[in-house]
Amino acid sequence: MNKGELIEAMAQDANISKTEAGAALESFINNVSEALKKDEKVALTGFGTFSASNRAARTGRNPKTGEAIEISAKTVAKFKAGKGLTDSLN
Repeated sequence: MNKGELIEAMAQDANISKTEAGAALESFINNVSEALKKDEKVALTGFGTFSASNRAARTGRNPKTGEAIEISAKTVAKFKAGKGLTDSLN
């Protein structure tokens, strides 16, 4: 499912227009992104938790040449599925 398909499904489920569903999805994405930038967690009970994690700098290898390269430190987004989501898949 891509973003357009998700917006269409949200619009049908909530009985709203695609424009309103698109605005709601954009708002969700923006708010989660802003919370993660502030190093806050976003917990949706039964669905999962979004969090930010710092990844340390490290030495890697260029797979083509085998040459050692430095990979800089960065912050990455993480998602841990909640029990409700996990149970719905099994």
